[in-house]
Amino acid sequence: MEINALPKYDDSDNPTNCCPRFNPEGWDEQELHFKDKLFVKARTRSVFHIPVNMGTVYPKTFKAIEDAGAIDMNDIIVLSNDPSPWVGEHYFAASKDVPGQEMVRMSGDYLTRVFEGPFKNIPEWEKEMASLVESRGRKVKKMYYFYTTCPKCAKVYGKNYVVGVAELNGE
Repeated sequence: MEINALPKYDDSDNPTNCCPRFNPEGWDEQELHFKDKLFVKARTRSVFHIPVNMGTVYPKTFKAIEDAGAIDMNDIIVLSNDPSPWVGEHYFAASKDVPGQEMVRMSGDYLTRVFEGPFKNIPEWEKEMASLVESRGRKVKKMYYFYTTCPKCAKVYGKNYVVGVAELNGE
């Protein structure tokens, strides 16, 4: 895949008017290459990795990005990770700087894997990601997850797709 490109994200199938139905086609085992890719960084509070204020942080962050004219519908991804049981970090792709928001630029190589199931499966998914990355002669530097729908929409759609995104270390 070319620098800073993402697989196609189709937002047209959105019967909930909340999260579009995620189409996993094209997202599995994709190699992503970022060079100074721009993101808005937001944080959530968690209790043992369970977010307690994601329902307010996500809409507020998306609104700030939208108000700044920094949404590119061909470049939709939010990378999430938990640096501790008490904090979640979320990186929202942006096409330009967003006033009042913490901006981060990411560079590196990444590998994706599409999973389907409850969030409690993340420890299993991390092992699967590590095996996939190692099968390609690389190591995982850091793990992120792209939660493609909120829990309410996942229930409506009957699928909870999560894209694992491993930042790669070493050749």
